[in-house]
Amino acid sequence: MCVRSCFQSSCLQWAWRTAFLKHIQRRHQGSHRWTHLGGSTYRAVIFDMGGVLIPSPGRVAAEWEVQNRIPSGTILKALMEGGENGPWMRFMRAEITAEGFLREFGRLCSEMSKTSVPVDSFFSLLTSERVAKQFPVMTEAITQIRAKGLQTAVLSNNFYLPNQKSFLPLDRKQFDVVVESCVEGICKPDPRIYKLCLERLGLQPSESIFLDDLGPNVKAAASLGIHTIKVNDPETAVKELEALLGFTLRLGVPNTQPVRKTMEIPKDSLKKYLKDLLGIQTTGPLELLQFDHGQSNPTYYISLANRDLVLRKKPPGTLLPSAHAIEREFSVVGTPFYVMEYCPGLIYKDPSLPGLEPSHRRAIYTAMNTVLCKIHSVDPQAVGLEDYGKQGAYIPRQVRTWVKQYRASETSTIPAMERLIEWLPLHLPHQQRTTLVHGDFRLDNLVFHPEKPEVLAVLDWELSTLGDPLIDVAYSCLAHYLPSSFPVLRGFNDCDLTQLGIPAAEEYFRMYCLQMGLPPTENWNFYMAFSFFRLAAILQGVYWRSLTGQASSAHAEQTGKLTEFVSNLAWDFAVKEGFRVFKEMPFKNPLTRSCHTWARSQSQWYPIGTRSYSSVPEASPAHASRGGLVISPESLSPPVRELYHRLKRFMEQHVYPAEPELQSHQASAARWSPSPLIEDLKEKAKAEGLWNLFLPLEADPEKKYGAGLTNVEYAHLCELMGTSLYAPEICNCSAPDTGNMELLVRYGTEAQKARWLMPLLEGKARSCFAMTEPQVASSDATNIEASIREEDSFYVINGHKWWITGILDPRCQLCVFMGKTDPHAPRHRQQSVLLVPMDTPGIKIIRPLTVYGLEDAPGGHGEVRFEHVHVPKENMVLGPGRGFEIAQGRLGPGRIHHCMRLIGFSERALALMKARVKSRVAFGKPLVEQGTVLADIAQSRVEIEQARLLVLRAAHVMDLAGNKAAALDIAMIKMVAPSMASRVIDRAIQAFGAAGLSSDYPLAQFFTWARALRFADGPDEVHRATVAKLELKHRI
Repeated sequence: MCVRSCFQSSCLQWAWRTAFLKHIQRRHQGSHRWTHLGGSTYRAVIFDMGGVLIPSPGRVAAEWEVQNRIPSGTILKALMEGGENGPWMRFMRAEITAEGFLREFGRLCSEMSKTSVPVDSFFSLLTSERVAKQFPVMTEAITQIRAKGLQTAVLSNNFYLPNQKSFLPLDRKQFDVVVESCVEGICKPDPRIYKLCLERLGLQPSESIFLDDLGPNVKAAASLGIHTIKVNDPETAVKELEALLGFTLRLGVPNTQPVRKTMEIPKDSLKKYLKDLLGIQTTGPLELLQFDHGQSNPTYYISLANRDLVLRKKPPGTLLPSAHAIEREFSVVGTPFYVMEYCPGLIYKDPSLPGLEPSHRRAIYTAMNTVLCKIHSVDPQAVGLEDYGKQGAYIPRQVRTWVKQYRASETSTIPAMERLIEWLPLHLPHQQRTTLVHGDFRLDNLVFHPEKPEVLAVLDWELSTLGDPLIDVAYSCLAHYLPSSFPVLRGFNDCDLTQLGIPAAEEYFRMYCLQMGLPPTENWNFYMAFSFFRLAAILQGVYWRSLTGQASSAHAEQTGKLTEFVSNLAWDFAVKEGFRVFKEMPFKNPLTRSCHTWARSQSQWYPIGTRSYSSVPEASPAHASRGGLVISPESLSPPVRELYHRLKRFMEQHVYPAEPELQSHQASAARWSPSPLIEDLKEKAKAEGLWNLFLPLEADPEKKYGAGLTNVEYAHLCELMGTSLYAPEICNCSAPDTGNMELLVRYGTEAQKARWLMPLLEGKARSCFAMTEPQVASSDATNIEASIREEDSFYVINGHKWWITGILDPRCQLCVFMGKTDPHAPRHRQQSVLLVPMDTPGIKIIRPLTVYGLEDAPGGHGEVRFEHVHVPKENMVLGPGRGFEIAQGRLGPGRIHHCMRLIGFSERALALMKARVKSRVAFGKPLVEQGTVLADIAQSRVEIEQARLLVLRAAHVMDLAGNKAAALDIAMIKMVAPSMASRVIDRAIQAFGAAGLSSDYPLAQFFTWARALRFADGPDEVHRATVAKLELKHRI
């Protein structure tokens, strides 16, 4: 039978029905008022476009500024600049092209905000299909107006797009007259354009109503005798229009559409069933519409004899076992279903709540949190629900259920899902409360009061049962970790929640715990991992049904691409949970080498006879989770992903535009002095929180000195910085300072840190590392001949060094010097490291060295003599004979950082190459159509991807087991990345022709440093030998 309890009495249902009846009464009272306003003399309604029919440029700009960290109001102020003769008004009169407008507009915005503003991005968003969509309430109003025999017109200030088509993202068939400013060469509020519209309608001013969101435009229309409505909100404007016209414009049900052909149900049998169920005696028709909401179960609006109902049913066809648990009567409509009363109100589909004030957004999420607490506070026994679900072991059952669901709909192997299926049963919470749980608690499953932040009804109860309430809390936070572009379940992880007014997930959880009187749980990451795993399983099921035509949503086919994305998010939370557990575990035995990545027997991962190419030390699942191998920036944790996007915007807005000026400075007479622009950009990077990103979490677990990123997380940011030669220094992440700062963090005394580390971290000083010598093959560090001799309370240094990067910089205050303290000690205990102040007497710079003719000012690469340089004994690092150990510890991270930046070099080179070959023609056709060019592009892409994966894996091993255990992986990437980058950049230079050799593009410098890095930090031959020795040692 259909669920009749929806119509039975209980305290909860009484409150819900009371709210429902209040809305029905209010709606009927409004309808009664309209019936007494007949006799209207209006014959046409004229609509503005932006702000009335589609979102206004101002509203789009406000949200875009938040997301792109542009000062609030910049776009709107620039749009208004110059009045009638400003670029915006001239653009809308078609006096300038889109290209000309963007050029002028960009300059204005940048001057006003004192920062580079990517106006192309704003213009693309403003004109995109995602944003420029007609408000449904206005579409419905226009339909009703025309049905009553009135004319409609659109009178828009608009513009021509770059393709020479006017920007009018509307169905022109809705309007009798269309008047566009760019076509007529006249803009509102010029009275001539209103008169032109009236003339084409064949009406007098008093016979029309004009809607616009801008006061001057409304005032100009009113001065001609046109009745006007100033639009602040489309819903409110429609109410005002209804009052003027004397008839309702909103007879339809929001968010509904005609029933899709594949989702039709038999109306006659349904009507008979409902008449019997409700005791209705009527001969009137049954109205049936389908809601455009929901991915799983088709949902319908029913109107019968003044009763408004909602029917929710299983999809037709063969379903997955236990899916869509609506085990009800199905002889009426062909599948199981249940019926509910229709509760009018607002459903917020977009969790970022566009168009609302920050305080209103916060109130919405507070109300959502409060109603969830009320659900979890219901005593199941008191309301007769003690047998609503099984007692205890809720989460293990849920894991088994969703694994089964996923397996039944699996269409291909998804690695993250396989890992989660192994991981989840091993990390179940030890303590679980049992309450009534909703099972699918999200913002878009709540019906809100239309005038205040109050929840009237909660929808979609088919997954409800008795279970762990934290599942609901975690599931309600999914949007916090999904991007706004996610097509099925929109999120807001790429938005600034502080400016939006939406509580962060952590605050939302604390809010819940406070209301429930509970301490915060430690294993929150488990609940998030499970929630995303379940969402991935649901999406896979939707996709599986789309292949058979059973899905209730027209967009279900898109979900096939999303399951893997969501499962990667789930695995990221699993990794965080594993890291938390690992930190709490007592240390027992050192890790031993194995040939697989995760903690399970080799046979569980690899078929017998296959080879594992990983050399990660074996660890428990908790150890294994210490660093997740994230291969895409979009799979980074939300805070790091936000940091990545912030860095990307900073590069686009500040770094790339500054490159020509910085390059000119390097070629000028003032090149040996730091560029003022660099120093200015450093301050901006500090202000943006893009500073000292390089220090790994394991070296700085308290985040005293850096951003607390893992090596894998930093790899993605370092690659991005590597797309510009100047970005690493701007973010204080450039060599040799990074290696020297990490050396001081790891090995320095507190006094050494206070004197040298803090100025380096603050960017007030720079440093160099002196190891390489001209007389010996310095690729073998044991060959170093420079001497460090003890004398009273000093060490005396004598030696000849060269290729000392950064020593020519006037800001260089510290030289980290490597020399021999005991030539007779064991081979790897002869060397020591001293911290040498650069103002110490006896340091003599002989000359700057050039790399392929480049001086690399102002830091340069110097040849230097140290003659009787006296250094205090307290400047020794770790102690005599520890130099080789320190150098190896320093070089590991330095090598991987170089390789990360080389990936960035290569990506930028390939991007430049692609743009070049698309714009150049040779021998009668574009270069991009030449077979050899296409082959070069393909080869470059493949090589970049291969090298990136190897670099990320090395970073992953460093996070998992430490730098020493990652020696093989570091040697492999240092062997691969410079050669790969050299080849990719060389192909790009070839595509550019002679221009590629010039300083007009960064390619020549990219190539120079890529080639130099085949020597720096160890030549290719040394790394090849290391790889071969380890291969022979461990793989036979």
